[in-house]
Amino acid sequence: MKLKGSKLFSILFIKCPQCHEGKFLERKVYDLSAFTKVRKSCPVCKMNYHMEPSFYYGSMYVAYALGVGLMVGIILLNLLFSSEFSFLRTFWMICVALISLAPLLNAWAKIIWANFFFHFKTEWKSKSK
Repeated sequence: MKLKGSKLFSILFIKCPQCHEGKFLERKVYDLSAFTKVRKSCPVCKMNYHMEPSFYYGSMYVAYALGVGLMVGIILLNLLFSSEFSFLRTFWMICVALISLAPLLNAWAKIIWANFFFHFKTEWKSKSK
């Protein structure tokens, strides 16, 4: 299965939605000094990542959906593998998961949001020269 060229590749590896080679974020995901700050443009294909001011505010909706999905997954796993359901244990499991995965969820939310608007182009090399 060829993953490069699909939106899934761009999302999983947090790469440029257009060329799938350049880095999307300025720093690593868990470098909290620049909490998932998006680059101005792709260092490889030079695509502008910011269509308009405050473009990535829309990624909050995606982050909310990812957080809800994570919570539902934890609840289902807790119900599946536990003999009795404990609200308090489930609550703390969700808190730990959300806090520890917050930078990754935020980065995925931004790259998913960008992939709604930017698309992979195989001919980007000829246009950037």
